[in-house]
Amino acid sequence: MLNWIVVGIGDITTRRVIPAIQSEPRSNLYGIITRTPEKARPYDTRVWTTLDEALGDPAIHIVYVATPVFLHASQTLRSLAAGKHVLCEKPMAMNEAEARSMVEAGRKSAQIFGVAYYRRSYPKIQRAKQLLESGAIGKPVLGELTSHAWFNGTGDRSWLVDPAKAGGGPLFDVASHRIDVLNFLFDQPVRATGQLSNVVHHYAVEDNATVMIEYAGGVRGIVDVRWHSKISRDECRIRGTEGEMDLTPLNGPELSYPSGHEHLPPHANLHYPMVQNFVDAVEGKAPLLSSGATAYWTDWVTECVAQAPTPAQRK
Repeated sequence: MLNWIVVGIGDITTRRVIPAIQSEPRSNLYGIITRTPEKARPYDTRVWTTLDEALGDPAIHIVYVATPVFLHASQTLRSLAAGKHVLCEKPMAMNEAEARSMVEAGRKSAQIFGVAYYRRSYPKIQRAKQLLESGAIGKPVLGELTSHAWFNGTGDRSWLVDPAKAGGGPLFDVASHRIDVLNFLFDQPVRATGQLSNVVHHYAVEDNATVMIEYAGGVRGIVDVRWHSKISRDECRIRGTEGEMDLTPLNGPELSYPSGHEHLPPHANLHYPMVQNFVDAVEGKAPLLSSGATAYWTDWVTECVAQAPTPAQRK
């Protein structure tokens, strides 16, 4: 039995992460780290108020880092140094340099280091990769993904508009998932750029981002994310020389391509297959779908976009 501790007890932790650990038969929720211990009371488990208190316990095997982004690097590095496997929420770091240091620490340790890009576990994403490799749409040339929603920066997730805690706005929060999907389908990016701006909400991070990525072989990816749309969109289309693959909505079960249509629903708990795969990797039974090394390239793209000159700077 693998003993997990979870660092942070927010929305994703309570809705998905903890239920996934509790339902994975080889896993045990050993403890929770929170500055507010009463939040952990419903789980009837060990509670610490700091990570360093917990890391000395030799019974702990895996640390799930579910804190705001600015804490990911330091908590991952300390957990790996303490001999624990780590599964970290996305995006893995505040910038490319932090991400690189985490990958290096994982490589030097004997531990498994993963990042929570759970869409790699979606049956239809796995199937889409197979179909693309088999030539279902000819030569892929363009991937287009959008995520549009309304977020005014208030409520329980208000930390997402604090650049010191989140790193950035929708580029970090929702574009990262879609950049990772493109990286999964088309491998390591070779170039990236983009534009950030505030059109409706004038908080301290961008309220929209448009990302353009180039991959070896000529595939181009475009990711457009917005927190100022009252019309929700979750689109994913891959275009090729002989047709189009439609995965819209990305979080739904439908997959269409020129010669067929498939219904491939994700698991009811989107985090469960990822937790299951992580345990498989720890036990040496399967490769890790989303490792620190693969997730690094999402942070690399994000950094390219964040540092791209604005139109005014180009003049």
